[in-house]
Amino acid sequence: METFAVILGVLVAIAVLLFVLSRVLGSPQSEWVQADDRARALVEERIRPIGRLITDPDDLAVPVQVVEAAPPADEPEATTAMGGEAVYASACAVCHTQGVAGAPVTGDADGWAARIAQGMDILYQHSIEGFLGEAGYMPPKGGRMDLSDDEVRAAVDYMVERAGG
Repeated sequence: METFAVILGVLVAIAVLLFVLSRVLGSPQSEWVQADDRARALVEERIRPIGRLITDPDDLAVPVQVVEAAPPADEPEATTAMGGEAVYASACAVCHTQGVAGAPVTGDADGWAARIAQGMDILYQHSIEGFLGEAGYMPPKGGRMDLSDDEVRAAVDYMVERAGG
């Protein structure tokens, strides 16, 4: 127990010595920073706020301008729907050209036969909502959530036609 007390005392003495040494060596630096106008300006520049919150409108230096929104157009902009082949090329071909994740390859009548036999409504539903089956995974809308349901149906029709269905 005496050895432990001696070691602990030495460690405390070293810690106190380091503290005193850092205060002695750091003191001239802090005095220099406080005395030097250029150094003080640099410190103030680094710690200055980047903005301020004004809650009273009378305190604003620049008057607030109210901008009115443009009136809504009478006719909505027409969006052009992509055809089945364009949707296939932009979304479906990634998986259906190589059979990725169990996807039936486009043009493979045998791979599509069981799916076509389920009916077009099921094919549309699985293509739009997504499907997880034993053969693989079909993400909703082929991962292109920006496609409309009609565009996805057109792509399914395109692939079924290519499979001879």
